[in-house]
Amino acid sequence: MTIRKNFLLDEEIAKHLEELAKKENTTQTNIIKNMIEEKYQEISVQEKLDAIKVFAGSCPGMFVDKSIQSIKMEMGSQL
Repeated sequence: MTIRKNFLLDEEIAKHLEELAKKENTTQTNIIKNMIEEKYQEISVQEKLDAIKVFAGSCPGMFVDKSIQSIKMEMGSQL
């Protein structure tokens, strides 16, 4: 599904958009779409990295002085 959007651009920005489209041999619509997708991906990656940092920092020292074998033994005794 395609949705039409109307934007107001300063004259200079509109000229830049036109020049970019000509230099890249594509449409102005594709220039805008690509720029939006690039920015969206950048933000998405940063949000995921931030979530990992929060998770990683939420349990400091949780596995200090623990080996895989001791964790398995603890889990086995809880069953």
